[in-house]
Amino acid sequence: MADQSTQSIVIDAPASAVMAVVADFPAYPQWVAAAKTVEVLETGADGRASRVHFVLDAGAVKDDYVLAYTWDGDREVRWSLVQGQMQKRQDGSYTLVETGGRTEVTYTISIDLSIPMLGMIKRKAEKVILDTALKELKKRVEA
Repeated sequence: MADQSTQSIVIDAPASAVMAVVADFPAYPQWVAAAKTVEVLETGADGRASRVHFVLDAGAVKDDYVLAYTWDGDREVRWSLVQGQMQKRQDGSYTLVETGGRTEVTYTISIDLSIPMLGMIKRKAEKVILDTALKELKKRVEA
């Protein structure tokens, strides 16, 4: 069973603006440093991506994987791994709570890798992923 990591950040924008950036997968390579290719494979009835292919290159960590997404308006998006090279499981979510035009974004992720990794190193890597993702999201939305 994978450990779960969670982190939050407050973004000076309404939830709809934050979720619009989260849902714009083709733009990820412009603002997500590790994202080399992001391609929407399938779209759901709501017009948002339901399957997305990612090619990531974060130096020591490289991966090619597909995630399945489910959306709850501008309140939450959840995803899970369909197939991957380095990962055997990934479950995650962004939960958005808007208050007075600002949005608290909580990012939760759980990853199991195909290769063994010490728990302490894995947790540190997850923290870096969460921290980087939230800061990049905040910068993009507030730009």
